[in-house]
Amino acid sequence: MSKTLLRPLALTALMLPWVLAWGAVERETFELHVTIPTNDFYVLPLDPQLVQREQRLPFSNITSELSPLRATYEVKNSNGAIGARLAEEAYLSNGRERIDLKVKFNNVELTLDSTQVVSALEARPGRQVPLEIAAIKPDDGYRTGEYYGTVHMVFDAVAP
Repeated sequence: MSKTLLRPLALTALMLPWVLAWGAVERETFELHVTIPTNDFYVLPLDPQLVQREQRLPFSNITSELSPLRATYEVKNSNGAIGARLAEEAYLSNGRERIDLKVKFNNVELTLDSTQVVSALEARPGRQVPLEIAAIKPDDGYRTGEYYGTVHMVFDAVAP
């Protein structure tokens, strides 16, 4: 009698892992994106996540300062220099208060007027250049709140 009970139990024990494996399903979904620039002109962040997600300027409670955002861009213009400008003023706002931002590309401060940021000699072979976005501390200090803003930069291929 014990043999007749043990055989079905043993068979069930052997089949149980297979039955559970059939019931367990894992799926992964990935979103992919690629930008393949032309070989003649491009201005791209080294880290593509820089422009795809919101960036933070960390605030230090000890010094009451905002740390700047620093990033690296790859640039190239095989036919001349590279110019840059801001499409609009760069600032952070909480709806009432405003914190102006200083934007420097390749150590050149950007304004609403186009300025050469990479010379033709440097741009021809391509290179990596720094971007820095820093808060300009108001005279009366930073006010409490959640601040948001957008920095719009425009890059031009400058003919020789």
